[in-house]
Amino acid sequence: MSGHGAPIPMISRKSGPLSGTAAIPGDKSISHRALILGALSIGRTEVTGLLEGEDVLGTAAAMRAFGAEVTRHGQGHWTVQGVGTGGFAEPADVIDCGNAGTGVRLIMGAMATSPITATFTGDASLRKRPMGRITDPLALFGARAHGRSGGRLPLTLVGAADPVPVRYTLPVPSAQVKSAVLLAGLNAPGETVVIEHEPTRDHSERMLRGFGAVLEVTRENGQSVITLQGQPELKAQSVAVPRDPSSAAFPVCAALIVPGSDILVPGVSQNPTRNGLYTTLVEMGADIAFENPREEGGEPVADLRVRASALKGIEVPVERAASMIDEYPVLAAIAAFAEGKTVMRGVKELRVKESDRIDAMARGLEACGVTIEEEQDLLVVHGMGQDGVPGGGTCATHLDHRIAMAFMVMGLASQKPVSIDDGNPIATSFPIFEPMMQGLGATIERSAG
Repeated sequence: MSGHGAPIPMISRKSGPLSGTAAIPGDKSISHRALILGALSIGRTEVTGLLEGEDVLGTAAAMRAFGAEVTRHGQGHWTVQGVGTGGFAEPADVIDCGNAGTGVRLIMGAMATSPITATFTGDASLRKRPMGRITDPLALFGARAHGRSGGRLPLTLVGAADPVPVRYTLPVPSAQVKSAVLLAGLNAPGETVVIEHEPTRDHSERMLRGFGAVLEVTRENGQSVITLQGQPELKAQSVAVPRDPSSAAFPVCAALIVPGSDILVPGVSQNPTRNGLYTTLVEMGADIAFENPREEGGEPVADLRVRASALKGIEVPVERAASMIDEYPVLAAIAAFAEGKTVMRGVKELRVKESDRIDAMARGLEACGVTIEEEQDLLVVHGMGQDGVPGGGTCATHLDHRIAMAFMVMGLASQKPVSIDDGNPIATSFPIFEPMMQGLGATIERSAG
């Protein structure tokens, strides 16, 4: 699992209008959390709509390795027989998390306050990513980490035998770090407190409450203070996973730039900590109707009706970054088709994702004839209008699923086809991307390279 196999070059070409219904897979963030909290609960948790991408399947395998009984019953339908808070067994082998940054960081948090030892690895991309931002706060509980230079994988984490509660202020906005600390706090006595200056996705808080944890969120001096009571008995739940807004971004953005398109994307999560892209697109002039708003699995969802639109460049507010951090690559791709420049500030977190996403998008956009400006914490895309993007480039994906899909979207409306060196990583989060987009009318194909 720690390798993606032989590269799969892909190409996308100018397409006719996209139409039909885009049935997006389940939300990746919620899928990870449902499996982990199910494993930490007493009883049998039932999950429907689970994303069956490689990242989430890796988390399912990890929960089995820690002693939970995880069973697939059909497409997206899984059950987890939990071992209870603090009940993880020591795994017999290395935990391979593939490309899953969310998976490995949340799993480390979940085991850090149990007296067990586990070794974690991943693919070439994950082995480059910083883990110190997780292991530093986990050390405050009493856990000890032994990894490669820079705190990188492979890494062995020795859980705390006598964990203590922690009060931790996030140095950077990160739902992964916040969630890892909260999961570690489950098996520590007393109150674990996490303070964040900027709000990040709140799936962990919502789901922890749903499983029976006592968790309170207050505002103090403009900050969110999250207080978790340690050592609860979590109770198994039924979890209906909403559709992933980060995956939905790709057909939505494709429909906006391909003339004449009109698609429906049903049941997409509208969690306010995740919908920054959709707010931004509307500000750019996107014709998106949010129909049939409702709640599923404790999360707000809506059906999105998306029609092709003339977009204008805007400056994306810095404070919106955390709510759309995974969507900047596809935003950068379609900003090339807008009139005027799109300015994205406060995006340095993109440099430590599956790849340096700012650099990857900048180089790919340049290869397709688009003018960009790039700084450590900034990306500016100079729009060329609806039919002004030359295309014709071959873009390096750097084992990054979102980079791969962003450039496949771009090629659907550029003058010349756009190629990527490897579409293999797409399976980590969106295994049905290719056939689903083709079903809408997109010309996306595997190529000879």
